[in-house]
Amino acid sequence: MNLTGEQYAATKYKEYTVREETTLMEFLMSEFQGISRNKVKDILQGRGISVDRKLVTQYNFPLKPGMVVRVSKHRRKTELESKWIKIVYEDKDIIIIEKAPGILSMAATAKQFCVKTILDEYFQRRHFKCHAHVVHRLDRETSGLMVYAKSIEAAQILETDWKNRVFDRRYVAVVEGNVEQEGGTIENWLKDNKACVTFSSSTDNGGKLAITHFRRLAASDKYSLLELRLETGRKNQIRVHMADMGHPVCGDDKYGSTMNPLHRLCLHAYRLFLYHPRTGERMEFETPYPTDFKNLLNYNN
Repeated sequence: MNLTGEQYAATKYKEYTVREETTLMEFLMSEFQGISRNKVKDILQGRGISVDRKLVTQYNFPLKPGMVVRVSKHRRKTELESKWIKIVYEDKDIIIIEKAPGILSMAATAKQFCVKTILDEYFQRRHFKCHAHVVHRLDRETSGLMVYAKSIEAAQILETDWKNRVFDRRYVAVVEGNVEQEGGTIENWLKDNKACVTFSSSTDNGGKLAITHFRRLAASDKYSLLELRLETGRKNQIRVHMADMGHPVCGDDKYGSTMNPLHRLCLHAYRLFLYHPRTGERMEFETPYPTDFKNLLNYNN
């Protein structure tokens, strides 16, 4: 079937006509309800938007009535397609990804498959002269948001000033039993034993101080859905603190769980707020709670 020029364009682009003076950023945020400013910038960087058929990457590009904005319907062939990770945001300094459960953040042994491997191959495929630099980790079975640096300089800035640069990290977890408290704080010292199992102490045991704030979102007789905010980021912190409460994370047999209703560790990093390592721009990223977490407790928010 032969397509006219207009019909062919309709398969490749979606067109919008500007009705009042504004900027490209404000126009796109209005047309795509709920899209974040960071996501708009990512689309622009991906060279997927034109104004009056001229490619535009400037987010504050001025628009006038009558102009036509075209947004590409197709992802670039160089974009990442992986069951293990989803790219949430990318620029020349950092990349924010959402990790699936079941994959390591970085290799523990040589040539081990991990998120870093996937990202390095993705950068190579796009002919980027960079590598993924690990600045924090999620356990293999934990899902959610992570940031990787794309240069040593950006990695060093994030690592040396992590607490101030990354100012809000939150998780959601399904834990065993009915948590009666609406919220609270767990504070103790965490240290690994010779078997590499993290244990806690109410007094300084030579380990590291760990502080977790929790808020109950929903509860049933068998499970509770909690929001967890990290004030410190220690190894296995949430998992140990939930076990300390007597409500281990479901699926966490290492720290005492006997229930595994979803056949995975029920822990997901859903929020990551940080200041950009080069520009200092405040950046906010959130991913929805896993649907199966909510369904387990009929939680709809």
